[in-house]
Amino acid sequence: MAAAEPHRVARVIIDSPLPQLDHLFDYRIPDALVGRVVQGVRVRVPLRVARRIADAYVVETAVSSEVPGELSEIEELVSEISVLRREVFDLTRAAADRAAGGASDIIRLAVPRRHVRVEKAWLAREQAEPLALPQARAVDGYAADQLGGSRLAVAAPVGVVEVGGRFIGAWALTLAQLAVRALADGRSALLAVPDYRDQDQLEIALAALVDERFVLRLDAKQTPASRYRAFLDTLVPEPRIVIGNRSVVYAPAHDPGLIAFWNDGDALFAEPLAPYVHARDAALIRQEQSGAALVFLSHTPSSQVERLVRLGWLTRVAPLRARGPRVVLTPDDPTSPRIPPSAWKAASEALATGPVLIQVARPGSASLEARERGEAMAADAGGTAHDLARAFPRVKVLLADGDHPVERVGSEPLLVIATRGAEPIADGGYHAVLLLDGGRMLARESLRVAEDCLRWWSAAATLAAAGAPVHLVGIGGELGIAMATWRQDDFLAREVAERKQLRLPPAVRLASVSGASRLVAEAVAAAERVGASVLSTEPLDAPGSGAVRTLMRFDYGHGHDVASALRTAVVAAASGRRRPATDERGYRPAPTLRVRMDDVDAL
Repeated sequence: MAAAEPHRVARVIIDSPLPQLDHLFDYRIPDALVGRVVQGVRVRVPLRVARRIADAYVVETAVSSEVPGELSEIEELVSEISVLRREVFDLTRAAADRAAGGASDIIRLAVPRRHVRVEKAWLAREQAEPLALPQARAVDGYAADQLGGSRLAVAAPVGVVEVGGRFIGAWALTLAQLAVRALADGRSALLAVPDYRDQDQLEIALAALVDERFVLRLDAKQTPASRYRAFLDTLVPEPRIVIGNRSVVYAPAHDPGLIAFWNDGDALFAEPLAPYVHARDAALIRQEQSGAALVFLSHTPSSQVERLVRLGWLTRVAPLRARGPRVVLTPDDPTSPRIPPSAWKAASEALATGPVLIQVARPGSASLEARERGEAMAADAGGTAHDLARAFPRVKVLLADGDHPVERVGSEPLLVIATRGAEPIADGGYHAVLLLDGGRMLARESLRVAEDCLRWWSAAATLAAAGAPVHLVGIGGELGIAMATWRQDDFLAREVAERKQLRLPPAVRLASVSGASRLVAEAVAAAERVGASVLSTEPLDAPGSGAVRTLMRFDYGHGHDVASALRTAVVAAASGRRRPATDERGYRPAPTLRVRMDDVDAL
């Protein structure tokens, strides 16, 4: 049998934000690097158009090239570790195409920056024996056949549980048990949670179930070196549980069997960097490409998940013995004190035996800090926290917000005043929870404000001890009923149905196009030809600048064609001739056209 011909051509993706470079380039592999330049390695290549050397990743290799003429030669093999797995490139390519963006922009999220020292130590490590897989076990509170589907929207259990001597949200134990099920089958699990506090709870749950060596953490709180080391560990061809924030969906874990989200509606899952691919959308693509199970676990489903349930694409699952917190709808009388009498009475009685949580929109911390130091409190020191502390004069008060993070408190009497999302866990649960400022939270201008508020209130309510009262102040109607009956999914079902009638997301998709009016008009015209329709156009920047933003909507079935048309317009604008110099330095700005898909806040 004749020996296979060596691969002497590498097809690479350039690490560049320039849209005109967002495709594969063929390069000749030097004789000295044949067999060493393989799929996924980092290389450096010459760019003829820019007359410079650029970083790139090898996407694939081949015996020969169909590109006419002589190929440029790879300049350098940066590392022999294959860091961009083919399945991850395929994911970034598909996600970028859906968002009318560039694959290299997403690859930067998927592959951390290289650390030479860490890489050398990782390569020199002793090869450990494969870990023994854990035994399969049930997921507490759910029947085995409930969780047998491949795409699930799971209602999370309520309350806090003690695991390893520490209290965590019951949801964390459920998510950990789902991951262990995948691990027991010899497959990896990718667990995405909004922030580090959720990750800490999840790690506590996992530590009680599996050997800690199975668990890898990838998140923004790590040092660059620690993150790169953990990333390299995901390349090992053995099953692992990888936990992290939004970028964990791109982790190159071995044979993923589960991709799971906690609270996918949280704003932290929205990617702030171009091309702005939401972690949930990336997960939907990866599930289709890999065949892994996909689970969205929450107390309040996002409207996007609810749409998929209504379409039959996701199956809804609830605990066998579903119970909700004891939510009390408490009218808000403008003439009454800040805390209605019934809520104040419940909190006062609860403070005799344990901690009480008050969720507010804005705490006003200066007065509490003064009180903790034993100083006089100024009447104008933020108002909210001052008034609440004064309502309970003989109780220790603790503030928890973005500037004063607190992860957990004990079981002793304590008044915790927290902004939404910053609520600490109390050992054994809070003896009462007061949800204030509902009207102020609902006053935010956003299409998602109702579902956001349901999620914030639900998160705080589930921190109550079993049977403890949860007073929702000033909220009635359908929102109040959803909380009191713990049927947030019913509210979201009606919300999604109404948006479908109005042709608003998530029933349709959005695209905003910004830039010079001529370029925007050309891009919009191209998108209209393939199914998009204009909602609005408004000027940007100073009057007379000529910059505008146009917002369009389109059906999901037109998504590929609309994204392709807009991406073509972006590439054309970036490749076009520059305008004449506009200042004495002779600077000539390049034509700019920006596209953002599915930005609901643009409405």
